[in-house]
Amino acid sequence: MHAPNSRKLLGRTFLEWFSSLPVFALLLLTLIIGTGEMVHGQLLRLGESMFGDPAKQVQYFMLRADPVKPDCDANLDIDAEVQRQLNGGARVDDDLDALFGDSGPADPAVLRQSIEQAQAICKAKHSMYERVSASLTPEVKAYRTLETSFFGLFKLGMENRPLILLIMVAIGAVTTTLGYHHIGIRPAVFTRDFKAQTWSQVFANALLLFSTVRYYQILGQGGTVEDAHLHFIWMATFAAMLGINAFRLFKPHPKASEGDGSWGKALLAVPLYANMAIIAGIYFLLIGHPSGLAIYINQLMALPSIFMNLALFIWAGMLLKQSRVIDLVLNVIRPWSLSPQLLTYIILIIASIGTAYTGASGIFVIAAGAVIYHEVRAAGGSRQFALAATAMSGSLGVVLRPCLLVVMIAALNKQVTTNGLYHWGFYVFLLTSTLFFLVSQMLRTQRAAIESPMVAIPGMLRELIPLVPYIAVTAGIIALYEYGLDTKLNEITAPTIIPVMLLLILIFDKVLNKGKAEITPDYASHRQEGVERSVRYATTETIGHIGALLSLMTLSLAVGGVIERSEVMELFPQVFDSRWTAMAFLMVVMVFVGMIMDPLGAAILVSGTLAPVAYANNIDPLHFWMMVLVAFELGYLSPPVALNQLLTRQVVGDKEVAIADKEVQHLGFFRRYERWILPLIVMASGLTIVGFGPLAVQDFEALSFVKDWFPAAPH
Repeated sequence: MHAPNSRKLLGRTFLEWFSSLPVFALLLLTLIIGTGEMVHGQLLRLGESMFGDPAKQVQYFMLRADPVKPDCDANLDIDAEVQRQLNGGARVDDDLDALFGDSGPADPAVLRQSIEQAQAICKAKHSMYERVSASLTPEVKAYRTLETSFFGLFKLGMENRPLILLIMVAIGAVTTTLGYHHIGIRPAVFTRDFKAQTWSQVFANALLLFSTVRYYQILGQGGTVEDAHLHFIWMATFAAMLGINAFRLFKPHPKASEGDGSWGKALLAVPLYANMAIIAGIYFLLIGHPSGLAIYINQLMALPSIFMNLALFIWAGMLLKQSRVIDLVLNVIRPWSLSPQLLTYIILIIASIGTAYTGASGIFVIAAGAVIYHEVRAAGGSRQFALAATAMSGSLGVVLRPCLLVVMIAALNKQVTTNGLYHWGFYVFLLTSTLFFLVSQMLRTQRAAIESPMVAIPGMLRELIPLVPYIAVTAGIIALYEYGLDTKLNEITAPTIIPVMLLLILIFDKVLNKGKAEITPDYASHRQEGVERSVRYATTETIGHIGALLSLMTLSLAVGGVIERSEVMELFPQVFDSRWTAMAFLMVVMVFVGMIMDPLGAAILVSGTLAPVAYANNIDPLHFWMMVLVAFELGYLSPPVALNQLLTRQVVGDKEVAIADKEVQHLGFFRRYERWILPLIVMASGLTIVGFGPLAVQDFEALSFVKDWFPAAPH
């Protein structure tokens, strides 16, 4: 997505002022929040090393605020105080002691000892006050101002994560609506397609607005509404989206050269989020629960960190897309002159790392899909095969560290840990990647090729030289975080470190190539010149994807609510005759869930409804969730929705997909639908092995030796 041509103010379009700049600020604020804990910890440590005085027993935390002078008397006359209290009838007993017996006159010796102890404590307080006061130098006050100001900003951001996320979602959703960029099964190309999109969004947003208003009214009946501003933002967002589409009802729809089209095909152009909103909204109205739609979409606010991290990963993907890093990595492979199948296998292995570090399969397809498609084509692969490879490029790495989806699963399910999931995820990755290589080799139509090492290795080394500075920058950033901020790159810190890393790499890339001829191919024509233009363009694209993906994820939560409230899962047995039957049932359901829901929303639904069924049937939690991850990816590649296929079409272009379909229309069934069938064969085979393989090893003595091949998962 990019800003359309329109009037500009100070060199920026209205859309860029309205969306790009605010979202850029929110993304930076999110990075500050994420980095804040790391930096603040180092500021405290530095303050202790600079201003702490062990000899005086003064630590930096004592200097972060002005000390309060003790109100006790350090020069008290103990004899006089003892006599005064004896004359006043003082008792050493307190009221609680009086409940258990009679209290008598105070013992002078005990009273003196008590006063002496209190006096010693008082003198210690005064002594500490004087030492701390003496240590409050102008340097300390200046440093603590910096440290506490940073902590205040960090704390403010932490306390307002839901607000930041919601503003980001609101801007993204409205901007995406303005640009017709919501995700549908097919793009709008005919006049009736645009009409269907508009009418469906009018109904969907009307239902959403009505539900959010009713939810607020119901909450208001009990008194003051907590976080009322969040409800107002929801209402304003849906009112704006409703207004945009209502306005379009009374203006001519965009005319396409193809003509009016048919209403049957037009229904496929309806945004998926609108379909979900209409289905969920009507269901909740029918059961007399008008606020139900709003209640479930508000679950987005329950896990703000997860969805904010997703937004950061999307931004990181768009920043990566603006740099030449992917091209340079592929340049290292090109000297081997690999066959399309072997090249794709290597690309998928490399892509799995990108998928793991960008949080979800769809994000990597958006970021690198165009490059992968054209690289496979340049190696001689057919369009159908290249489309299959592009769709699968984001499907293998979701089980690898530090994928965000795995973190969310572990957060929702105490039965599993990220360490255990990543441990077995590595073996699942080996399985699915190997299956792709074997299947692609069996189905290839040309001889496998590879260049002589005597020729390929020197060429590879030459192409490695331009990549070395980028590797050095990456290593330097990781080292800075690890040794400067005492923070390692892992699944917890990746959402913060990766965007910073890619932002700095993009700056380095643009500065390094300043003044040089543009060497990017035609498919990378979206890359901008200069740092500012590149970051602005990447941010604008990010907004469109945030609006489209998070709208879809938000309404997936509502669909999950429909499934949960309708108790449709209760129609199926909770305990099956055997684990095999239970696993077969769960596999089918998981694929279906993956077909209609986004991964994060699906993980929430499965955690509350289907995971207990697996545990009740004695299926190991780690085994179950490994199966779920593979089933989800199979669902994202399966019709009728096939989200990864939709994103592939989006980045490759509708025209290229149409050419791919047209050039094979005279061939056999497999070749006509290769871009759909190849990924399905690979992931379905992988799902079968992941689902039933561990059960076979456990239940059949002849296969018990397989256990020795795999070390136990870490805790």
